Parts: sequence; structure tokens; C-alpha cells
Amino acid sequence: MFDGEAGYELAFWPDNGEYANTTRFLTDDDYRRHLRIDIVARQVSELAVLTDGLQMLALDFAMTRVHDRFFAPLFKAVRSGPSEETLRASLLEFMDSKRVNERTDDDKTLLLATRNTSDVAPILPDPTA
Repeated sequence: MFDGEAGYELAFWPDNGEYANTTRFLTDDDYRRHLRIDIVARQVSELAVLTDGLQMLALDFAMTRVHDRFFAPLFKAVRSGPSEETLRASLLEFMDSKRVNERTDDDKTLLLATRNTSDVAPILPDPTA
């Protein structure tokens, strides 16, 4: 999931396989059949990676899109720059909250990355292309 022009966008929709919560491992013989890579040819300032335990909270399955309301406050907290200790504590509290635990009984792993785009040079087209 990354930030896009119309809100947050999915790089690709999750593949649940034949059964819900099916896990695919890179050590499986057929891993290449299930491996998905998406190249985003533009600057991305916010990125999230999550496990299937958060899908029901973070994704709108009826509309096949991201729940912006799930991610917006999380990225705001990351961007606001509290100490790492404070941020970690608040995110752990949220992930273990009753509200979250009532909606999932699976693993809940969430990676959030953000950067200050004012410090990043714009991506310029390759003049030799």
C-alpha cells in the first residue's frame, strides 16, 4: 500500500489462495507462481506493508480498495515525530486494543514508512530514454 493521487493505493490485491489465511513461502517449490512485484515509477512518500491479520481492518473488500481512515491517523502519528519510544508504545497499544482484537484473531504485523518529501529531489525523466 502506498500514497497515491486519490488516497492510498494498493500495489496489488492480496491473494488468499484456495483457503483464507493460506501462507505462501519463498521456500515453496512453486513460489514464483505466487510472487508479485510492482514497480511504482513515481515518488512515494508513505508506504505500508501488512500481514493478512490486518486485512479486514485496512482493506475494503466490497470496493477493492484501501480504508484511508485506517492508515491516515497511523501515518500522521509517524510523521508527527514523537520519540521512537512513544510512537512504539502507542502503536503497540493500538494493535493490541479491544477494537482491533475483536476484528482479527490472526497475526498483526504492520510496517509503516514515511519520508519528508521536501528533502527529496524530484524524480526526473531519463534524458537518454
